[in-house]
Amino acid sequence: MVSGFGYFWYMLTFIIVLLIVGLIAGAVARLLVPGKDSMGLAGTIGVGVVGSFVGGFLQNLIFFHTLTLFHPSGIIGSIIGSIIVLLISRIFGKGKSRRRV
Repeated sequence: MVSGFGYFWYMLTFIIVLLIVGLIAGAVARLLVPGKDSMGLAGTIGVGVVGSFVGGFLQNLIFFHTLTLFHPSGIIGSIIGSIIVLLISRIFGKGKSRRRV
């Protein structure tokens, strides 16, 4: 059983690992998908973190595991999910990137 202070360190470690995996998955997805993306480090981490959850969801659907709301998958699933999220963001983000004069 984790005490109150130990729970804080457990959650802090989880968040740090999630951000690192998100950065790696988002960066690899941006390298594998050709084209220009106008996003910075925070956008890359965001694509990776969301892609991690998408990859975990798809992994649960494909391999018939128990369906949970959020399940971060491994790095391969995170990269696949990040590619999907990046392509979806390109499809729906076209109108927002244009500059108005």
